[in-house]
Formats: sequence, structure tokens, C-alpha cells
Amino acid sequence: MRVLGINAIFHDPAAALVVDGAVVAAAEEERFSRRKHGKRPVPFAAWEPPEKAARWCLAEAGLEPGDLDAVAYSYDPGLVEPDLDGHDEQWERLRTLYARRAPNFLATALPGLDPGIVRYVPHHAAHAASAALAAPGPGDGDVLVLDGRGEAHSHLAGVYAGGTLTALGAQRLPHSLGLMYEDLTEHLGFLRSSDEYKVMALASYGEPRFLDELREHVRATGDGGFAAAGIDWGALAKARPPGGEWTRDHADLAASVQTRLEEVLLDLASWLHGRTGSRRLMLAGGVALNCVANSRLAEAGPYDDIWVQPAAGDAGTALGAALHVARAGGDPLAAMPGAALGRRWDDHEIAACLDTAKIPYERPDDLPAAVAAALEHNEIVAWFQGRSEFGPRALGHRSLLAHPGHAGNVERLNDVKGREQFRPIAPMVAADRAAEVFDGPLPSPYMLFVHRVRPGWRERIPAVVHVDGTARIQTVDAADEPLVARLLEEFRRRTGLPVLVNTSLNTAGRPMADDPRDALECFGSAPVDLLAIGPYVVRRREVHAR
Repeated sequence: MRVLGINAIFHDPAAALVVDGAVVAAAEEERFSRRKHGKRPVPFAAWEPPEKAARWCLAEAGLEPGDLDAVAYSYDPGLVEPDLDGHDEQWERLRTLYARRAPNFLATALPGLDPGIVRYVPHHAAHAASAALAAPGPGDGDVLVLDGRGEAHSHLAGVYAGGTLTALGAQRLPHSLGLMYEDLTEHLGFLRSSDEYKVMALASYGEPRFLDELREHVRATGDGGFAAAGIDWGALAKARPPGGEWTRDHADLAASVQTRLEEVLLDLASWLHGRTGSRRLMLAGGVALNCVANSRLAEAGPYDDIWVQPAAGDAGTALGAALHVARAGGDPLAAMPGAALGRRWDDHEIAACLDTAKIPYERPDDLPAAVAAALEHNEIVAWFQGRSEFGPRALGHRSLLAHPGHAGNVERLNDVKGREQFRPIAPMVAADRAAEVFDGPLPSPYMLFVHRVRPGWRERIPAVVHVDGTARIQTVDAADEPLVARLLEEFRRRTGLPVLVNTSLNTAGRPMADDPRDALECFGSAPVDLLAIGPYVVRRREVHAR
């Protein structure tokens, strides 16, 4: 079967293509539209399909819309309960109407598409499939989905066997751990459904002194569900205006909610494990992007193996919906080949772009050696290589790289990106050296766990050590990422450090660079010293010398 997956209903619109059970392409609309998250998560935006991402997915496979056997839409309007507590009745009816009209919207965006082939997949079933059906190795095991909301629920707990999901628990709205974290994000002056990761970072600066009050409102209920509603945020800490200074109260509130989230997740995982006895847990939903909570589950939970979908947020439901429909159609499924599922350019296309920009560039004989030399001298490098990543993490394809041994590079990179100074920057590390430097779940190829930095290394790589002594690492296996592995080895040979700073190639409020023009714009607008784009190198000093 040729199945196009679509996520459009809330935020992070995306498309994914599965052909004969294999993942061919997946991309978020923001990478094409250059609008962060694609659109705001408001009901009247639910009509907007990810048309640019969908067209690209089809083109990547050489298909036309009429060639598709099915379109999988990751929301089922038939499951919506518009009078459910927590829904705004009028807005919910509009969102549901747009979902029902989705086949027509898609047929308009993709001329030649038969609207009759659109299949609705329940939102949390799509999340679950994105984890279990895309996971490496046998996909059997337990699955937990936690996010803001789906049609009428905010959580699903179940078990996959033979590619089939059996749901064992779910939590009805208005109780939602994801919406709780979104509410806190807004209370702390950040953008909800966007900046939750900033709250996670801020939590490291605080103490959970509001934990007792939160435990009254946020708790597991012993039946696979939980309560999470009715919190008076203003009674705990005064709201922070957007852009205002954060205080100790704000950091302590963030720390308290983070801790309580972890506690409830452990309770939910223990309940699920008690029902199944499985050794493997697979996670999806926006809450699964909380790498601190994931590490707590790995360390203190009952499972031996935890796998997290790298596009765990709503974008990943496009992939999950496509896999769900392909599996139902009888296709044998293959695990996703990694997160590098987006656009790519060949050397000639990149050179043409550089020529059009009229900037000097060179083609070094050994690209990793040339870049490692720049990094050794504490230059900041924009690294643009191969296919772009699907999901929110830069994993060595669209990255800003720097020397981890200089503590000042935290402030320097946050200035380059225009970010808050409390934000940490992350390391990539050679997989065969990771255990020497970091303590935590290994391997960790998708930056979805945090690790303690081992004593003796904290002083050697201070730029990537967060205030609490941890780091959100990416392990790099030479078999999967040979070019990045060679760069890490060249840098280690020169400095003795098997680690590099790796943060996303973008500036604040902008999506990650996706095509060569995006990379050039970022390079031109920020104080980056060198751009490594395909086999070519652009040096700032040479651009300025002209």
C-alpha cells in the first residue's frame, strides 16, 4: 500500500509517506512555510493541511496524489464529545466540522486525490503506532501516550502484540498532564504548545517547594488514569509577563510541576507493567519529549528497555497514522530507518545555491578534518548535511557545533540564537565513548534522555553541563552516521574530547534550517564562523574580505 499520513488538527502539521510498509519520507510543514510549529493550535486553524510537506513526500517517492491507496488522518471526529467538560462547545464544534471536511481540504490541496480514500485514525492510536510500529526490533511491548488532548482523552495505556494494539487504560478530559504543563508554560510567560521545553530547563534552577500543594490536585487514581485539574497557579506563584524577569518562585514552581509529572508517570508506568509484565515500554505524545521525565522512568521505573519516538509530538502522528493504516491493510512493516527522513540536496544543487548567493566557498579534501580544525580554535560551525531531521531535535544534519571545553560558549551560542541565557546546550558524543563520559540510558541517538556528567568530565566539557550536572546527549554510531562520527573522531584526535556541542541550526522563533537557502540566511544573520554545507565550506572572514 501507498499511504500518506497527515497531522493537521492541533499544531505541528506534518506529512509522512509509507510505501509497502517502509517509511519513505516524513516532514513538518514548518520546514517549508518557515513558520514555527506550522500554525498556532487554535480551532479555526484546523482546516489547514500540511500541503507543502505532503507534496514533497509524494515527490520524494515519485508519486502523484492519484497513486495513493489511502490517506491516514490522525484524528477521528466521530470520537469527539463536544459537551465534555473542558471543551469550549462552539470552538470544538468548529474544529470537528473542519476535521469532517478534511477529505475535501486535502483533495483541494492535492489535485487528483480521491477524498474517498481518507481514513480517520484516533489521535492517540496514531501516537501509539508512531512508537510501537516504528520502533527498532520487534514492536511488541507496552505503550504509553501522554499529551495535551486528543478527541476526548489525554492519555492511552496499552500493549502491542503482533502489530495490534490492545488499550488497557485511558484518561478522559479535562484531566491532562500535557495541558497542565501547557497551562504552567503560559503562566510563566512562555508560549503554550511551543515553549514547554523552556519550563523543563527552568525547573533545573528551582526546588520543588510547592510539591505538597500539587499532590492534592495531580495524582494517579490507581486504575490506569489520573487527576490533573483545578490548580490555582496564581496562588502558588505570581504570573510572569512575557519577556519579564523570572524569579525564584517561578523556578520553584517549574521544579515542583516537573517533579510531580515524573511521580505520576512512574505510577502510570507501574500500573501498566503490573497488567502486562512486559520488559519494554514505548512512549509517544508531547509529554514524551520531556527528557528529564524519560530518564526518571528509565532509572526508577519497572521496564528494562524504553524507546521514545523521536517525533513524539503531534507531528509524529502523521507517521503513526500512516503505519496504522498500512498495518491494517496487511502490509508487513519495517522500523523507521532513523530520524533523517526529510529533504536533501546533492552537491551540484548546493554549489548552484552558493554560486547564486555570490559568496566564496571551497571544497576541502577532508571535510571533517577542516571542520574539526575550526572547532579546535573555538569557532562556531553551522553544519548542514544529508537529509533533514523529522522531529524537534537537531541530530547532526541541521546543527550548530562548538567546542564543549569553553564555558563561555553557553552564553555565546544563546546570543547567536537569541535565546534566554538559562537555556542549556547539548552534546553529541561518539557512541563507543559515551559511557566513559555520561551516566544514563545508552545508546541515546535521539536526545530524548538526560544523563549525569561523570566526575572528572564536568570540568573538561563545561559548555554542555547543565546547572544540575546533567546533559541531554546524542550518541553517534559510526554505522548510522559515518560523517558525524568522523568529525567527532577528528575533534577527539586534536583535543582529547570525544564530545561536541550540538544545538539546532536556527535562531529563536524560527524553524530549523531545512534547505540551503535557510542555512545561508542563518549563517548571514548570526555570528557563525564557518558553514559546512554538503562538501563545501564557507568562511565568514573570507565573505567579509570581499
